[in-house]
Parts: sequence; structure tokens; C-alpha cells
Amino acid sequence: MFFQRLKTPGLGHNSYILGCGQGLAVVIDPRRDVDEYLHLAHINELSIAYILETHRQEDFEFGSAPLAEMTGAKIVSGCHELFGHTDIKLKDGEELKVGTTRFIALETPGHTPESVTYAVYVEDAGDKCWGAFTGDALFVGDTGRTDLPDPEKTGENAGILYDSVHDRIAPLGDQTLLYPAHGSGSACGGNISARDESTLGIEKGSNAVFIKSRNEFRDHKLAEKMGRPPYFRHMEKVNLLPGRPLPLSTLQVLKPGDFQSRMKEGLVIDIRSPEAFAGAHIPLSYNIWLDGIPAVAGWIASESTRIFLVVESPEDMEQAVTSLARIGIDTVEGVLVGGLETWREQGLPIAMLGTTSAVETADRMQQEQVHLLDVRDEYEWNEGCIPGAIHRFFGYLEQNLPQLPKDSEIVVYCSVGHRAGVAASILKRRGFMHVHNMLGGITAWKKLDFPLDTPDRTEK
Repeated sequence: MFFQRLKTPGLGHNSYILGCGQGLAVVIDPRRDVDEYLHLAHINELSIAYILETHRQEDFEFGSAPLAEMTGAKIVSGCHELFGHTDIKLKDGEELKVGTTRFIALETPGHTPESVTYAVYVEDAGDKCWGAFTGDALFVGDTGRTDLPDPEKTGENAGILYDSVHDRIAPLGDQTLLYPAHGSGSACGGNISARDESTLGIEKGSNAVFIKSRNEFRDHKLAEKMGRPPYFRHMEKVNLLPGRPLPLSTLQVLKPGDFQSRMKEGLVIDIRSPEAFAGAHIPLSYNIWLDGIPAVAGWIASESTRIFLVVESPEDMEQAVTSLARIGIDTVEGVLVGGLETWREQGLPIAMLGTTSAVETADRMQQEQVHLLDVRDEYEWNEGCIPGAIHRFFGYLEQNLPQLPKDSEIVVYCSVGHRAGVAASILKRRGFMHVHNMLGGITAWKKLDFPLDTPDRTEK
């Protein structure tokens, strides 16, 4: 039996291709760029017959429609209207037979109203369930968020999700292998394990949805505080289609003078490291490190934003454009030829940011007036912060700037320095003059055994 998990870098997204016997295969929750599924099917002499969707995804754009067009596969979903157009809509408990493999659709709402789990029964496993494609209902070590459909119903949805897991998934048996739609790093869960492999038996002894009571689990979900990237709304709309093919690129490689003229049409995103960006960058540009584009760019840009990139290599450009397309942003207009080096050689304006270490920050706190800005998620902030810091989640920073003098000394920190680089570039764009990224972040601070405070949870 052929089986492979495909991980999408930066999004924590898992999709799967499963050989089902008789030369047939299914793909579960495919991303927008579908070449890898086609390649795997081809080299393993498989025909993709069906594409299964577990729910209408919020954090990436589906590839179901283009994959179906290229293969003739049928798109399968549950019956809820939020799935939009699909070819086959399975009712709760209804079976789909593919080759020698059976798929049973189980309605598992709570993360979203339409969520479906597919229980899989393979030919040589008898009546035992081999595995379950759980979407975002059940992760390794966690469950999906319950605030996305309606933040006011987070607790109510948590109860629905608890019942779904206990009533529909748990009876499949401890031997059942768990295959969720997301792993560690996803914005769809707060505490997903770094492990990719698990079984229902393992989860029953460790996952909050199993070891807590229904009321305790509800409180647990109410305490989760995660940002909702603005682009999620766009994904919910386009995934009703479901998914769009990748467009033909209109990207142009621009010389420095042309880049300077054109960049006024939109936003400049510099995808170099925070250290490189701090040393020299184009004024008013954003810094989003390359691997962070899938998770971060949706906070900065929308599907209509015209984007101009500063990159270090053609390979980086290709990765950046693909990463943006996966979250529905197809509007990269230009790339600076030769990167910042060619810009600098033309004598064009250069801006810089400060950097500091944990040790230097601690010294500065003793010797001078310095403001500390923590830009991590709220749940990270609540676990401990540097004494005296104020909190502004980087994703909301442009709408919620700190009430500090523009000429004050500001040290920005996150876990290690990447999100702080994004935040520092935002502050610089907004006229703050003395901004420093604490490289190493709170990770380095902890390793040095420097003091931490438990913040006032009511602070915003």
C-alpha cells in the first residue's frame, strides 16, 4: 500500500496521497500547487480517482479543482453547504469504496460546522479501522481552534468538538492511526505536537480533549488566545470553489531605478533574515523572513496588494512567490534584480535598524530608559514576559501601535527574533526612530536565567 504525507512549509499543513488497490489513489486536502501529487501518482503507477476534503480550510487555498481537472478525479466532501461545489457529498456514516479500500464519512463539527473525518478500512486489516483523516477536529497533541466560526461561540463550539471526538472518532479504536490536516506551526491549533505520528490510543492518554472533562475542555478552549490572520476570510471564500489554478505570472525582474518607481504602487517585502535587514534595507519596506511568508504575509498583505520583493537568489524568489500563492496572494509585480547589492551600488536610499542581544538589553534596562515590546502571541505572553515589557501582537501592531514617543529607545522581542524583525520594520515604517530587534529573543533570555514576570492577563 502506497502512502505519503506531504507537508507544506511554513503553514504546518499536511496533505496525503493514499494508494487504495487496483491502481487507484485518493488525495486528501491538497494544496493549490498540485505538481507533487501528480508526480507521486505517476512514479507509483497510480491513478488519482478521488480528492477528499475534510473541511473548508481557512489558512491555505485548496488545489482540489485544478487537481480534479488534470486527473478526472471526483471531489468528495460532507453534505454541509460550507463545502461549496463538490462532486460527491457523503452523509454521516456513508461509505465510499475506492479499489479495495473503504472510507466512512463521520461528521465531526466543532472546529468548523462542516468538518468531516474519514475513517479508513484497508483490505488486510479486517474490521479494524486502519487510520483516520481527521482534518482539524483532532491533531497530534491538540484539537482545532473553536473560535473561527464565531468568537462569541468559542465555548459552545468547544463542547460540540468534544462530543464529536468522543462520539465519532474515539470508537474507531486505539489502533487507529491519526492523520490530521495540520501539524506543528499551524495557526489552526495552539499546542500541536512536533510529532507527526500518533494513534488514538496515544492521544487518549495525553490529548486535552481526552484527559479533561467536557467543562474543563471548554474552559481550556476559552483560554486559548490566537490571532486570526485577515486572509482567512479570503480563503473561506475561494475554497467554496473549491480552489483555483495557479495564474500565469506577471512578475517582472526590475532594475533598481525601475523598482524604486514601481514600488510606490504597493508594498516592498524584504525576505532576507532579520540580521541582514537590520544592516541595510530599502526605506519603508517590510521584513518577512523567507520561511515565514506563509504564516506572516497574510497579516501584512491582502489578495489585492501589489507586492515587490527583495530577495537574495532566484530560488528564494520562486519559494516566496509559491508561498504567497498558497495563501491566495497572486499579485507579486516585481523583484529587485541583484537584490539589495544592486540598489546600494546605485547610491539609492538605505535605512537601518538596531540589533541587540539579551545581555545587552539587560544592561540597557539598568543604565538607560528603554521600552520593551513583546510581539508574541497572547498565549506566549501569558506564559511569561520580560519585566516591564508591554505587549502588542505583531499581527495587530499596525492597528495598535504602542503609545510611546517616536524618538524613544524601543527593544522588540519575540521567541528568537523573526517576528520581532517584522514588528521592527512596521515600527520603522510608522516613524519610530530608535528601534532594536533583540536577536535570540526570549529563548536566549531564558537560557541566561534572566528574570521573567507573569503579566496581567487583562493588559492589551
